[in-house]
Amino acid sequence: VDGELYYVRNDIVNHYALSFNLLVPSEINSLYFTWHAKSKVEYKLGFQIDNPVAMDPPQANISLQGEVPRSRSVFQVDLFCTGKIDFEITLTMQLNLTLNSSKNITVLNFKRRKMCFKRLEQEAKQPGYQGKNNTFSSPCLHLDPINAPPTTSTRVFYISVGVCCAVIFLVAIILAVLHLHSMKRVELDDSMSDSGSSQGLSQPSTQTTQYLRADTPNNATPVTSSSGYPSLRIEKNDLKSVTLLEAKAKVKDIAISRERVTLKDVLQEGTFGRIFHGFLVDEKDPSKEKQVFVKAVKDTLDHASEVQVTMMLTESCKLRGLHHRNLLPISHVCIEDGEKPMVLLPYLNWGNLKLFLRQCKLAEANNPQQAISQQDLVHMAIQIACGMSYLARREVIHKDLAARNCVIDDTLQVKITDNALSRDLFPMDYHCLGDNENRPVRWMALESLVNNDFSSPSDVWAFGVTLWELMTLGQTPYVDIDPFEMAAYLKDGYRIAQPINCPDELFAVMACCWALDPEERPKFQQLVQCLTEFHAALGAYV
Repeated sequence: VDGELYYVRNDIVNHYALSFNLLVPSEINSLYFTWHAKSKVEYKLGFQIDNPVAMDPPQANISLQGEVPRSRSVFQVDLFCTGKIDFEITLTMQLNLTLNSSKNITVLNFKRRKMCFKRLEQEAKQPGYQGKNNTFSSPCLHLDPINAPPTTSTRVFYISVGVCCAVIFLVAIILAVLHLHSMKRVELDDSMSDSGSSQGLSQPSTQTTQYLRADTPNNATPVTSSSGYPSLRIEKNDLKSVTLLEAKAKVKDIAISRERVTLKDVLQEGTFGRIFHGFLVDEKDPSKEKQVFVKAVKDTLDHASEVQVTMMLTESCKLRGLHHRNLLPISHVCIEDGEKPMVLLPYLNWGNLKLFLRQCKLAEANNPQQAISQQDLVHMAIQIACGMSYLARREVIHKDLAARNCVIDDTLQVKITDNALSRDLFPMDYHCLGDNENRPVRWMALESLVNNDFSSPSDVWAFGVTLWELMTLGQTPYVDIDPFEMAAYLKDGYRIAQPINCPDELFAVMACCWALDPEERPKFQQLVQCLTEFHAALGAYV
């Protein structure tokens, strides 16, 4: 993912970014930091490592104390492993800053982790060794490297920081920081709301509440519908304007006889609808049959049920005609007169993903040895991202991506399905905000809540929430927030907190998806790539 991560910008320290202990790939041996100050600022630089046997003392190409340059400059920190042992090094780089030799000192701590290996690091110290390649990969940000030292202070450098994500632009670094201290550390949220912005992931360092504030470049600006993605937009009243006859006409070509369908167990049930485990008899060979999901509305005698049938048929067409291993479009419908309308989908034996995750949570509570692995959860997320990447390429907007609208089988293969009957089967996940329309408020991007603007970037936002669902094994996001307050809450920069036992790198992926500006969110293909790399890294430790 191409991007920039600011640690200090417009007089604001990004404490949330500083709290990340980012991973430096083993083949990366140098970090580059871009900085400058508006006035005279003195600094002292120091390093701490937890195992000097595994790594040589870090070396910087600047003096350990002096004055921060007035123009944008770059300094380099070398991290060479000794090659003697295999070890994951924890490194802290401390930068102490003072203004005009005053006693008011601001301390910035940059945390890094690096894997040191015997063979790899011995090779790295050979003359001319350049690593596997000069590209730095991370779960959240992907940055072009700078291979030569800077020759001018006016050039903007995009530097490969060997970690999980980061080029550090210390812009307008000290005046604001010292100003904050001189104001006796005014409440951080108040100062942030009146100041500039930080780009990337930004939240206060405290995590005592469930919801964290993420200051993005748009916190103080109105939400717009700008997006660089092509989109197919469905106005919110389209479904209400479709009649039952029109809905049946759209699926007439895949209609089959009701006699070919046998209903078995009820898998889920709501006020209006049910999902059955059923069997479909082969048209050419009646002795053969295959398992299917069957969606049906309970009763078609009253107007309310007719509306539900219309919505079920219309929403079931969302993925129709699309073919991808991680999508589950409808296969057939039964719409014969006098019969209960039904929608058929291919069967996956472990059923609804949200219910499956909650079963895993119960199993984990009863027997921790049965807990599903983090690697499996990331693999599920990759599959969902692959399916959504396909939809984005086809310019199809899902508008309701969530664990409840995915299904899974016993091989942990995940498929995205439509949201037909989801409002009925998962009523607690949908809310009406006074406009007589139930919407998945807690999964929606801010521009969707405020402007009814849906696009691939808004699906990316929902994917971030879905990833959070995976890591919490089916918990409900923003469960304590009034749905009517969600838009204001998001606009103020607050997000759901990092799940327990969720790696920083994975939470950084979620936070990238929740950028206030749609154009700053990653694309699904980029999410597939960084999650795949993270999945491979998890496998390396197993």
